[in-house]
Amino acid sequence: MTNPLLADTALPPFSQIRAEHVKEAMDKLLAENRKRIVDLAAQPAFNWDNLAQQMDNMSDKLNHVWSPVSHLNSVLNSETLREAYNACIPELSRYGTEIGQNKALYDAYHAIKESEEFSSLSEAQRKSIDNTLRDFHLAGVDLPEDKKARYMEISQRLAELGSKFSDNVLDATQAWTKHITDADLLKGMPDSALAGARQAAKSRDKEGYVLTLDFPSFYAVMTYCENRELRQEMYEAYNTRASEQGPYAGRWDNSDVMKEILVLRLEKARLLGFNTYAEYSLATKMARTPDEVLGFLNELAEKSVAVARQEFEELKAFAKEQGQDELQSWDVSFYSEKLRHHRYAVSQEELKPYFPASKVINGMFAVVQRLFGVTLDEVAEFDRYHPDVRYFKVRRDGEEIASIYMDLFARENKRGGAWMADYAVRRRLDDGSVQKPVAFITCNFAPATEEHPALLTHDEVTTLFHEFGHALHHMLTTVDCNDVSGINGVPWDAVELPSQFLENWCWEEEALALISGHYQSGEPLPKELLEKMLAAKNFQSGMLMVRQLEFALFDFRLHHEYDGSEGFAIQQVLDEVRDKVAVIKPPAFNRFQHSFSHIFAGGYAAGYYSYKWAEVLAADAFSLFEENGVFDPETGRRFLHSILEKGGSREPMDLFIEFRGRPPEVEALLRQSGIAA
Repeated sequence: MTNPLLADTALPPFSQIRAEHVKEAMDKLLAENRKRIVDLAAQPAFNWDNLAQQMDNMSDKLNHVWSPVSHLNSVLNSETLREAYNACIPELSRYGTEIGQNKALYDAYHAIKESEEFSSLSEAQRKSIDNTLRDFHLAGVDLPEDKKARYMEISQRLAELGSKFSDNVLDATQAWTKHITDADLLKGMPDSALAGARQAAKSRDKEGYVLTLDFPSFYAVMTYCENRELRQEMYEAYNTRASEQGPYAGRWDNSDVMKEILVLRLEKARLLGFNTYAEYSLATKMARTPDEVLGFLNELAEKSVAVARQEFEELKAFAKEQGQDELQSWDVSFYSEKLRHHRYAVSQEELKPYFPASKVINGMFAVVQRLFGVTLDEVAEFDRYHPDVRYFKVRRDGEEIASIYMDLFARENKRGGAWMADYAVRRRLDDGSVQKPVAFITCNFAPATEEHPALLTHDEVTTLFHEFGHALHHMLTTVDCNDVSGINGVPWDAVELPSQFLENWCWEEEALALISGHYQSGEPLPKELLEKMLAAKNFQSGMLMVRQLEFALFDFRLHHEYDGSEGFAIQQVLDEVRDKVAVIKPPAFNRFQHSFSHIFAGGYAAGYYSYKWAEVLAADAFSLFEENGVFDPETGRRFLHSILEKGGSREPMDLFIEFRGRPPEVEALLRQSGIAA
C-alpha cells in the first residue's frame, strides 16, 4: 500500500494518515532529497532552472509531507502521533542544517549570483537567491568542520527541546480540571460559560460542571466568577503550568528545558560570530540592532507607563468601593470587567449573542471582498480530520486562486492559542503551471453547546480577523517563487502587518454591520451597544500596552543579556522588566515564562517585539483608510498590490513606503490606542 503522505495530492489526505506512516515517509523523502542534492551540486554549470527551481521542488514536497503531520500533532494530538512527530524532529533539523552547511551547494548558488543570468531573473528570484546566500552564512557554511558538526548538534537539540517545551505545556494544561456540583460556587459566570462547563462535565460522564485550563474556561472564571477562592485556585493552576510551582509542581517542569535552550542558543550565535542570540535573531529582521529594538520598546514604555499606572489606580479605587481592599492578580480581570460595565454599561458577554461564529465568518469574507475583490465559497465534501473543520475556496473574478481550512473551536488534545500555517505555497511548477496556496487557520473559541450555537466575544472576533490577515498574506500573493511567496521570506517583524491591519475592521461601524447579527433574531448590533463598545475600545489600553511590552522586553533582554554564566536567572530578568513596566506585581509563585511557548517553542525568540513593531506599521497603514474611507476600493487595492501580493519579494520598508508614501510613524499607534491625543 502506498504511504498516503507520499501520494501527490493537492490537499492533505487527513483521513488516511496514521502515526506509522510518518517516520517511513520522512525517511524515504529525506534519503531521496539527499541523493538529489549531491547530483545537483555536481553539475558543470548552474542556473535558476537546474538548481534553485529543483531545490524549491524538494522543499515543496517536504512541506506537503510534513505540514499535515505537524498540523495534526497540534490539533489532534495523541501519544502515538506525538512519538512519531518527535522522532522526526531531530532528523528534519539535521537535514536543514546539512543543506545550510553544504559548501558545494553554496558555491552553486553563488555562481548564479555572479552569472550574467542573475540580472535577467525576476525581482522575486533575485531576492530569493540573496536570502538563500545569507541563510547559508547563518547556518554555518563558513565554519571549520568541527564547528559545523557542533552547530548541527545544537540545532537538532534545540528542535527537540522546543517540542518538549510544547508537550509539557499541553500536558500540564490538560492535567488540571475542577469538578463542581454546587452551582453557587460559579455565581456571576455567564450562561454561555456555564453551558460549556456542563458540556465538559457531560463529556467526562460527570454531573454538574467541569472547569479546565483551556483558555475559554479559564478566561470566563477570571473575568466573571464572584468566587474569589476559585479565581485564585485557577489563576495559580494556569500560571504555574509546566513549572516547579503549583498543583503539579515539578511534574512537567520546563525549568531545565528553558535553561538548556538559552545555553544552546547563545553557543549557536557565538559560533557564527554574534555576541548574543538577539544579534543573531536580527540578522533576518527589519530592525538592524539590539539598541534599535530596545530603544523602540523603551520609547513605547515611556509613553505608556504613566497612562497604565493611572488606569490601575482607578481600578484599585473602584475595587475598594466594591469592598476589595487588596487587589491581587486574580482580581484584575474580574474588577476590570466590572469597571468596564460600570463605565460603559457594556461587557464582552453582552456582545456575544451578536457575534455567532457563522455570521462573523461570512461577514469577514464580505469585508475582504469589498477591500480586495476576492470571494470565499465553502466546500461541503472534503477530507476532514474533525467534524469542526471547514474548508473554503478563494476566488478572484470567478477563478480559484487559493483555499483555506478553518478549525476554530477548543477541544481536548488540541494545542491552545491561535495561529495560521500552510500546506502549499504559490509557486511556478516545472510544467509552467502555478500551484495554488493552501492555508490553515486554527483558533480555540468556545464551541457550540446544546443551548446555543458557537458565540464569540469581540476579542475573539479580532483574533479571527488577525489570523485571517496572515492567511490573506499567504493566499493573495502573486509571487511565483517559493522562498519569497506569500509569508515566506517576509522578515519576522513585518509579518504581523497584514494580520494586525485587518483587526481594524472589527471596530468600524460599516464592517460591524456585516459581521454582527443576533443569533436568535438576526438583529444587527444595536446602535447604543455599538456606541458603548466604541467608547470602551481603549479601556485600559495603557495596561494592555505595558503587558505586551513586558513580554517583548523580557524576551529581548533575556536573549540579549544571557551570557552563559551559572548565576544567570531567567526570573530575575522578568522581575526587572516588571519593576520597570508592569502595573501589578504578580505573586511569587507566578511562572508565566514556563508556558511562554512563543519564545521557547515558537519562532518568536528575540522577536516578540515584532508584534509591537508591526502594530506601528498596521496602525499607520490603516490611517490612510481613515483618511480615504474604510472601504475605499482604491486604497484597498493599493494595500493588496503593495503589501499582500508582494510577499517577501521586496524589503518591507520599501513596500510600506510604496503604500503609504512615507516611512511609518509611531504616533499612529499611540493615537489609535488612545494613549496620545
